[in-house]
Amino acid sequence: MPSQTDLERFDGMLLAVAQQCEGGVQELLDVFFGFLARKTDFYSGTDGTQAEKLVISKYKEYENLVKERLKQEKEEREAAEKRRQENLAKKKAAEEKERREVEEEPKIRELTDEEAEKLEKELHDEKMASAVNDEVEKTHEDKSPSDDEEDEKDKGKLKPNAGNGADLPDYSWTQTLQEVEIRIPFTVNFPLKGKDLVVNIEKRKLSVALKGQPPVLDGTLYNDVKVDECTWCIQDHKILLINLEKVNKMEWWSRVLTTEPEINTRKVKPENSKLSDLDGETRSMVEKMMFDQRQKEMGLPTSDEQKKQDVLKKFMQQHPEMDFSKCKFS
Repeated sequence: MPSQTDLERFDGMLLAVAQQCEGGVQELLDVFFGFLARKTDFYSGTDGTQAEKLVISKYKEYENLVKERLKQEKEEREAAEKRRQENLAKKKAAEEKERREVEEEPKIRELTDEEAEKLEKELHDEKMASAVNDEVEKTHEDKSPSDDEEDEKDKGKLKPNAGNGADLPDYSWTQTLQEVEIRIPFTVNFPLKGKDLVVNIEKRKLSVALKGQPPVLDGTLYNDVKVDECTWCIQDHKILLINLEKVNKMEWWSRVLTTEPEINTRKVKPENSKLSDLDGETRSMVEKMMFDQRQKEMGLPTSDEQKKQDVLKKFMQQHPEMDFSKCKFS
């Protein structure tokens, strides 16, 4: 049996033939066996039974391959569904536990000094998190203009769709601060499978095509993505779904590829997120911003200023022979 690579090199030609067979598989088989009858001695060059045996043998051979592949895909889907159900069960159990704890707590009770101080800090943190959320929403703007008052540079840009992306002729895309989701519908008269597509995701490049056809997407991405955390799958046998994990999780993309039309990121409407919903890197950044804001409110140095002071203090201790009394530090 030829290798998979050897067989796939004919996919482009066969796919082009299949797309012209409006009668589906039956017409495709008529084309193939008609070719054997007209152009070869497939039927006449044997004793009359060898051709039939060969066809049946090859049918069984590839039938077993398909059964094995379907079995493997089913196992993968079941494993993914099992993981999803387990995660849902864990989340539900955690929510139920939290709900019971809230219900079991006394409706009114006197707080201790430590609890009152902790509550005050939590309320302040929530206020700061809300303020940070507002700043994230305004990543690319000093103030949010109305629909009728756009900056000159934003004229001609697309208005974001409901998912903060755009609906384009060949595909649509949505985004959060963490990721970009691309949906590409394919108009084909057969169930779309992974082997029918060529999808290449690089740190700053994306290419998508139906085998043997010109690419639907091919070019430089708006910004870097984490290749190992990007995924793609086929939905409903017709739609390619691609998830791109952003490297910079504090910006909104104005387009997927640098050659595509831009959206007006000033009109992006993100959902408010809790501090606990953020990934580790983003959460650390937000917590640092909150800490620095609290320090400024109390007239104390920020984390960066404290680091500079610590370095200076250490240097002064290591060099007692030097006179720093007349030095001015900013």
